[in-house]
Amino acid sequence: MRTSNHLIGFLNFLTFLLSIPILGGGIWLSSRANNTDCLKFLQWPLIVIGVSIMIVSLAGFAGACYRNTFLMYLYLWAMFVIIATLIGFVIFAYAVTDKGSGRPVMNRAYQEYYLQDYSGWLEERVTSRSYWSKISSCIRDSHGCNKMGRSVGGVPETADMFYLRKLNPIQSGCCKPPTACGYAFVNETYWGQQGGEVVAADPDCARWSNDQEQLCYNCDSCRAGVLASLKKSWRKVSVINIVILILLVIAYVVACAAFRHDKRMDNDEAFGETRMEKTQPSRIHF
Repeated sequence: MRTSNHLIGFLNFLTFLLSIPILGGGIWLSSRANNTDCLKFLQWPLIVIGVSIMIVSLAGFAGACYRNTFLMYLYLWAMFVIIATLIGFVIFAYAVTDKGSGRPVMNRAYQEYYLQDYSGWLEERVTSRSYWSKISSCIRDSHGCNKMGRSVGGVPETADMFYLRKLNPIQSGCCKPPTACGYAFVNETYWGQQGGEVVAADPDCARWSNDQEQLCYNCDSCRAGVLASLKKSWRKVSVINIVILILLVIAYVVACAAFRHDKRMDNDEAFGETRMEKTQPSRIHF
């Protein structure tokens, strides 16, 4: 087997290994979709891309080992399509998570989230009635708000201790009322009216409920919290995908060069054998 075949085989093994973090990222997003982010269609492109790279890499590895030209062409064309798809997915992920972030709150360690800070395809998807009913049910069923309770030495935490906590976007947007509403802390998911008055400038103030099945699941702040959580998850996965994409492109370019070199060697050998046959003297039979 030529050195170029060894190189192509190694590169295919490398791309197979690179598919594992991509597939792992999709599985991680899937676990987030089931437990935290609650949006269950975003992970499938990554899972499909990861599995596709695995299958194509195995086909290319077999083609390099057995010098099967068809498998090598299949590998090169399929990998080109996969790389283009991955580039498109990374661009899409950054485009739909480009806007929006948490706002700092005075005398609070956590941030708060406002729906008007977000826009675009993902915001429309999350806030649509059909999707939000499923997302809010998922958040409620995950019991994330019920797990917020803390105690120090067996004594429930005080308001000042709660204000120093760094809540995640879902906890901040869905499990408590917005700070501007003026509710008084009783415990993590139960808030009373301070001085009998609640500021009603924010529509979420009227949507908040101490009913543990309602809380702020129908608030715009909860929708914004989901968007912020999705943005954070996608950005983490996208950073890994960009690094893997660069390595995939390098491996693909080297594999293309090695394959072309292999084909040139085959053509040179075939041409040399033909030339030798023509230069050999013909035998005369009596």
